[in-house]
Amino acid sequence: MIPLSEHLCFKTYAVSRYITGLYKPYLDEISLTYPQYLVMTVLWEYGGMNIGKIGEHLHLDNGTLTPLLKRMEKNGLIIRIRSSEDERVVLIHLTENGTKLKEKAKFIPEAVQNCMRMSDDVKTQLMASLDGILSIQPISEI
Repeated sequence: MIPLSEHLCFKTYAVSRYITGLYKPYLDEISLTYPQYLVMTVLWEYGGMNIGKIGEHLHLDNGTLTPLLKRMEKNGLIIRIRSSEDERVVLIHLTENGTKLKEKAKFIPEAVQNCMRMSDDVKTQLMASLDGILSIQPISEI
């Protein structure tokens, strides 16, 4: 059996929890959870879109996003509107408050990177490696 310390899944899980923890104090200041911050980041970058597109960007399904988006709407950050062309499609748009929050959040990625004492070169290499992993289509072993 492979020791836990040599499991890729464990290392990525531990690093993910570590980095998410670094975000927490900054996100607490602007009253966002980490998943909400990710949704806001997508909307700040691309503008309004349907739930499916947000899910594609975040690698999340509609069942995970829907309750999150309902809470964000209740908090006045987004509005959810049914498409006039297809009522099954829900479009997500930022409210004025959601748009204004971008200014308060713009320093967070750099602050977290500084907490990690990570150089831009190391970040670039790590991001390229992670993008490579995310682009791999899994082989079914069934």
